[in-house]
Amino acid sequence: MRQPAGRAEPRPRHWLILGSFLILVLLPSLLWAAYLWLRAEDQYVSTVGFSVRKEESTPAIDLLGGLAPLAGSGGSALDTDILYEYIRSQDMVERIDATLDLRARFSRAWPHDFVFAFDPDDHVEDLTDYWQRQVKVLYDSSTQIITLKVSAFTPQDAQEIAAAVFRESSDKINQLSTIAQDDATRLALAELDKARAELTQTRQAMTAFRMRSQIVDPQADLAGQMGVLSGLQAQLAEALVAHDLLMDNAQPTDHRVTQSQQKIDALRRLIEAERSKFGAEGQGPAGESYAQLMAEYEKLAVDREFAEGAYRSARIAYETALAEAQRQARYLAAHIEPKAAQSPTEPNRPWLWAMITGMLLAGWSILVLVYYSVRDRR
Repeated sequence: MRQPAGRAEPRPRHWLILGSFLILVLLPSLLWAAYLWLRAEDQYVSTVGFSVRKEESTPAIDLLGGLAPLAGSGGSALDTDILYEYIRSQDMVERIDATLDLRARFSRAWPHDFVFAFDPDDHVEDLTDYWQRQVKVLYDSSTQIITLKVSAFTPQDAQEIAAAVFRESSDKINQLSTIAQDDATRLALAELDKARAELTQTRQAMTAFRMRSQIVDPQADLAGQMGVLSGLQAQLAEALVAHDLLMDNAQPTDHRVTQSQQKIDALRRLIEAERSKFGAEGQGPAGESYAQLMAEYEKLAVDREFAEGAYRSARIAYETALAEAQRQARYLAAHIEPKAAQSPTEPNRPWLWAMITGMLLAGWSILVLVYYSVRDRR
C-alpha cells in the first residue's frame, strides 16, 4: 500500500515567482494607481461636431438650358477626408499655437503631472504628437460628419481650442472652395479673353480698312457707282435718239450734229471710265482696285462675324462656369457648438489602471510560462 503524499513545502522557485509578482505586477500597479489618483491632473473635454455643406441653388444661367456641360466637371478627394488630415497635421498645430499658445495651455500641469502634461521645451514635432493625443478626431465616412473631442486642463482652454479648430477648418474649406471656383472658371475666362482679343483685333482691322480706303461700306459705295453708271447709260440712250432724229433733218456739217456727236462721245468716255472702276485695273477713291477692296472687305467682314460668334459662345460658357462654381460653393456647418465642460472626464483613471495592470499581469504570466517551459526541458 502506497504511502500518502507528504505536505508540499514551498520551494525557492515558488518564492522567486511570488517575489517577481510583487515586483513586476503588484508594486507597479500600486505606483500607477497612486500616480493616477494623487498626481494626474483632471482634464476637461469640449466637443464640436461639423460637416461640409455645399450650396445647391439653381443658377439663373440654367434657364438657357443645355449650357451646364460647357462649364466642365472634375472629381477630387472628399472635403471631409482632406479636413480630417488637416486637423491632425502640424500646420494646424502651428496655426493654433500662434493664436492660443498651445505650449502654455498644454503644460499647465508640468512638471507635477509629467505623464499627461506637455513639456514646454519639446519641439513642434512632439507638440504635434501630443496634439493628436489631446484632440481626438472622429470621422463618420457614411454621414461625412467630423466630431472633435478636445481635452485640456481647464474648461476654458478646451472650449477655446475647439472653437479655434473649427475656425481654422472653416477657413481651410473656404480656401479650398475658392481654389475650386478659380479652377472651374480659369479655362473659361482664358477662352473669353482670347475671344475678346480676337474680336477687338478684327474690329480694329475693319476700322483701319475704312480709314485707308475712305469707304465705310464698299457694297453701298458700289451700289452708288452702279447708280451713276445707269444714269450715264440713260443719258447716252437719250443722246443717241436725239442724234438720229437730228440726222434725219440736218446736214452732217450742221453744228448741231457736231455738238450732238461730241455729247455722245463724252458720255461714252464717262461710261467707259465708270465701267473700268469695277475691273481688275479700276481704282477706288484712294487708288486701290475696287476688286481688291471688295475682296479685302469680304475677308474682314467674315473674320468679324466669326469673332463675334466666338465671343458670344465664350461669354455664355464663362457665365455658365461662374454660375456653376458659385452653386457648388462649400462651407462648414456646425451641429455641435463647443461648450465649456462642467466636470472633468479625463483621465479615465479606473480604465487606465485596469489596462496597465492587465498588461503587467499578462507580461508576468508570459515570463512564468517561459520559465517553466525551459525548466521542463532540462
